[in-house]
Parts: sequence; structure tokens; C-alpha cells
Amino acid sequence: MLIATLFPLTVLASTVTYDLEASWMRASPDGFERSVIGINGEWPLPTLYATKGDTVTVTLKNSLGNVSTSLHWHGIFQNGTTNMDGSVGASQCSIPPGSSLTYNFTLNQSGTYWYHSHLKGQYPDGMRAPFIIADPDMPFKNDYDEELVISLSDWYHDFTMDLAKSFLSVGNPTGAEPVPDSALMNETQNLNVKVAPGKTYLIRLVNLGAFANQRFWIEGHQMKVVEVDGVWTEPKDASIIYLAVAQRCSVLVSTTNSTGANFPMVTSMDTDLFDAIPDGLQWNTTGWLVYDDSKPKPAPKVLDTFDDFDDFTLVPQDRLPRFPEPDHTITLDLYMDNLGDGANYAFFSGQTYVSPKVPTIYSVMTLGEDAANVSVYGDNTNAYILEKGQVIEVIINNQDPGKHPVHLHGHNFQVVAREAADTGDAPANLTDAGTPGLPMRRDTITLWPTSYARVRFIADNPGVWLFHCHIEWHTISGLIATFIEAPLEVQKSLKIPDDHLAVCKAEGVPTAGNAAGNTVNHFDLTGENKSPAPLPAGFTARGIVALVFSCIAAFLGCAVIAWYGYAPLKQ
Repeated sequence: MLIATLFPLTVLASTVTYDLEASWMRASPDGFERSVIGINGEWPLPTLYATKGDTVTVTLKNSLGNVSTSLHWHGIFQNGTTNMDGSVGASQCSIPPGSSLTYNFTLNQSGTYWYHSHLKGQYPDGMRAPFIIADPDMPFKNDYDEELVISLSDWYHDFTMDLAKSFLSVGNPTGAEPVPDSALMNETQNLNVKVAPGKTYLIRLVNLGAFANQRFWIEGHQMKVVEVDGVWTEPKDASIIYLAVAQRCSVLVSTTNSTGANFPMVTSMDTDLFDAIPDGLQWNTTGWLVYDDSKPKPAPKVLDTFDDFDDFTLVPQDRLPRFPEPDHTITLDLYMDNLGDGANYAFFSGQTYVSPKVPTIYSVMTLGEDAANVSVYGDNTNAYILEKGQVIEVIINNQDPGKHPVHLHGHNFQVVAREAADTGDAPANLTDAGTPGLPMRRDTITLWPTSYARVRFIADNPGVWLFHCHIEWHTISGLIATFIEAPLEVQKSLKIPDDHLAVCKAEGVPTAGNAAGNTVNHFDLTGENKSPAPLPAGFTARGIVALVFSCIAAFLGCAVIAWYGYAPLKQ
């Protein structure tokens, strides 16, 4: 029997337990009613809470009836529990309808995180919410009176996978992403946040969106950034926060000493990401800091320009020095291109990700010493083997004219270099923009158009970790790499629970062998899941468009001729 409450069953104990049941329900966050994925009969999903040091146990039952699901704990390192990461195809099988799966992990971090389905195209249909980890010893505990959690998100009126069919098709050879129908704040519009005068609030901001990066500001109030992606930072003033998809940020906001007015707070989708802006699209949504319910709620002022806060200038509060020169460098060239089916795909260095037949963690666990050979993981998992304790540097060259929020599972990373957003051609060097030698850290970085970034982390967390763009359309189209960290160490320490194997059996997914499911010859990948073949030489997206419309025109022409041919003759 499911427990009705969505609050932790224990408050003072070190184990926090949640029983969650996913099912369809109806909601209309922007006035348009549609089906959404709820938890325990509620939507929006509940914000989950725990404390640093807790063991968290979450049992998810899939009562959706027609689709499988999963839960990913975004930003949680999963030290020693890589199989609890929730990434379908990498660290688990999906949970089919009628089945349940338990996630069990211990928290060694604090800050602002979120949880969401990690089955392609699902979380934008509503399966997403903040996950807050408290810390009695947090550095700013004496600097504020109360906490607030505000999520920012985009919203679609159509199901994501229905949109994905037309997005990833020959009819969309340029790869234009579906534009959201609206922006939301706490999964609604016209949000009212009640505040008291003369207080300081810690506001935790989370971008839960599928596509749109967001700008957030509060009129008449200055924000002071103190956290990004679970990393506490030295305080820095900001008037506008630019929060890419999947990023989080905590700010201190002091209220005025008067209740004489209420103040707009605005989230605005970055329309630079959209190939076209549909007529009537309202890319902003407004909420209010409400000092007095009886006072007016004014419309926000129109901004001609945005003074975005630059997170590259942040200094971690723990002042962790820059990691030494890398032991291993991975260079990923990010671009979009068409394949032989005419659709537009996303690539890291020539590979577009396709989920293997055997989830990667199960290949790690069943291939013995061969698990340390990258070739067993297949041609389309874009796999890299990392040795334990290495300093890893990843260079991401964004060859695309769009922005990309790139996220690393299992770690946060130091941003040691990033090409400047304002110039597009002036690379930042290894002298950090904040305090020299103390680079900012986070787990999701915005790549600016046709630019690059260099990030470093220590391979101190054996497991299977995805590195991917968090724009859901780009995840669907293959912008994913797999970092397989110290696989032989994983074999020694990890045990796969029976219920994890049971959901694979229920789905008919093998749990042994290489990427193709071969348990005899680990280097024979016959039958593996692969991407479509490349386009014939000389074809381009523009050529595909011309070919498609030529075929349509030819078909219509033949139809017209046939119609005239069958029309009766008149005397």
C-alpha cells in the first residue's frame, strides 16, 4: 500500500523514505488543459527534501499504463551507487507499467537539485520537480530568515514524443526544435509569493525546462548569488540571473521595510534559441513578491537590454584550487548533421548516441577484464574509459550556431576556460575570471554559439556517467557521450539489486554481455543498435528540403492530372 504523504516519513532519522506512484492526470498550468504525469495523484510533482548525510530510499511504482519511466537524481553524485542514477540505457532499464523500482543512495552533498524522468522525451510532460538537500553547516545559514523554492520552466501543449516524431524526421531536415507554448514559474502562471518586510530570503531557483534557457529578475530588489548547481559560492550581486536548462542557482534577497507595494518577478525565455517565434507567443511570465494582498500587482517594466550575470566570475566558497594539468583530455566537437533517413541529428565528434541493447552498467558488471576495453560498449554509445584518480579535461568545441547547456552526471567540474559570450571570438584563458586559481564549479555549463569551453574534474567516482546536452530535443537526437569510470573498480564494489534486474526482465532487456548482448565474444557487436547510415556524398539539409518539396509537388501534380483525367467530359 502506498503511503499517502509526500513528506519524509522520518525527520530526525538518517533514512528518508518516499513512496511515489506515477500516473496520468489532467492539468492546465497556462489555461490549456492536457494530460500530465503526476505523482501520488498530484501535479505539479512535490518538492522532495533531505539532509546531507541522509540515506534516501525512493520506491517508484509505474501506474502510467502505457509507457515506461525512470527517475534521475539530477546533480547527485551517487558515490558508490552508479546504478541508482536513473539514466535509462546507461545505469538501468526503464520501469515498465505495473512494475516498481527502489532507488537507494546516501547524500554527501547539499544544495539545490531536481529529479526527473531520464527516459527520452518524458520529463517535459510533467515528471520533474526540485530536490532540496539541507545542510546544518551550510556557510550562509545565519544570513537569511526563510527559504523559498521557485522553478522556471517551459511548457508544451502537445506530448513531447508526438512532437519528437516530426522533429526527428525527413520533414524537418534543418533540425528546428519545437518552440514551447508558454513559460511557467512553479509550474503555473501569475505566481504569488508572500513575503514579509525587513527579512532576507534564500531563493532557490531551478530551470526544469526542456528547451528554453530563462532569465529571472525581481523589480526593486537586488539578488546576491550564493550557490550554483550545489556549489556554495562567495556572494556576488546580480540583477538578472541567466539560468540554462537544468541549471540551479540560490540567491539571497532582502525585502524592503515597507508593505506599500508589491513587486513583479519575471522569467523570460531566451528566444535566441528559437528558429522562429510563433505569432502570439508570450515568452515571459510574471509573478509577484506580495507584501500586501490588498495592494495592486503592477505589470513589469519593459527591458530594452539584459544585464545577465556572468557565472564565470564566481568563486567557490570552499576555495578549491584549480586541478593540475590533465592526465587525460577528451575533445568533443559538437555539431548537427543529417543522416541517411533525412532527419537532422546531434553529434559529439562524429557519433550520435544510440542506447545499447544492454544498459552500459550491466556490460560493465558482466564482461570481466574486457570491461576496461572501450570497444565492447559499441559504436554509438560514444564511450570513453576513465582511469581512477585521473585529472580529466573535456574540451567541448561548439560548432553549432545555437547555445547548449551541457551536463555531467556523477560529478561537478571546474570551468577552467570558456569563450566569451559577448564577443564570440575571444577565448578565455586559464586565468580564472574570479580569483586566479579558484575556478567556479558546476555540473551544467552553457556553451555559447560557435564557441568552446574547457572543464576539469577528478575521476574519483567509479561508475557509468552520461555527458550530454540537456535540451531534450538534442538528447533525443543523440547529443550524448558515455564516461565509463574505473569499470574494474565498479565490478568489485557494486551489487545490482534484484528489483533492478526484474524490471529489465519485464521489459525483455538483456542484462549481460556487450552493447549487442553478446556474452560469448565480447568484441563481436553484430546486431547492436546503430544510428542511420550517413547521407550519400553531396547531400545537404538544403538539398533534402528541395528534394522533399519536389516530391510533394510531383505528387500533387500527379494527383491533379489524375483528377482531371477522371472528371466526366462535358458536352
